[in-house]
Amino acid sequence: MRKFLGFLGNEIFLGTMIALLSVFTAITSYQGAMADSEQNKYEILGMKELNDGNVFYLEANQNWLQDDNNYDNWYVNVDTNPEIAAYYDGNFSEALVTALEQDNYPELYEEELYADAYAYFESSENNFKLAGQYDERGDQLQLVMLIMALGLALTAWASLLGPESNMRLAFSLLGIIAFTAALFIYIFQVPVVVV
Repeated sequence: MRKFLGFLGNEIFLGTMIALLSVFTAITSYQGAMADSEQNKYEILGMKELNDGNVFYLEANQNWLQDDNNYDNWYVNVDTNPEIAAYYDGNFSEALVTALEQDNYPELYEEELYADAYAYFESSENNFKLAGQYDERGDQLQLVMLIMALGLALTAWASLLGPESNMRLAFSLLGIIAFTAALFIYIFQVPVVVV
């Protein structure tokens, strides 16, 4: 068995493993930090657009209330006081006039009135989804980095032990297992985010 696993104790092999584990640990650490940065960016964009959508939604509500009030006063006065009715008719919003002309009130009116708010809400939701995808990516990269660092520590300990030590072979073997497991997770489980 020692002859079969003897290469694990070789200085060049251990040095190569330490170099590979160090480089891959640094790469996954950097990619994890970038994923966290992107998550933060898209969460902030999502919150900004949600706030903007709320502003447009509240503005649309106010416009609807104003139009509703103008329409009610116009309706009450159209037959009895045409001058007053004309005043209220002149205060209708373009969205209300269009909807009434096309006999599509309140569907068309609501669609036009809330279009900006709904567009911001949709964009906000998309940004929050992207932030969630980057969060998942960052979490998986943290796991890869943890396993790589563990493999690095085990391989470093193996290099410090004497050439005839069975622990040197065991730590080296565990370092290879950690490296292989981390690569497997990196290749098959770390999600790629498409923007």
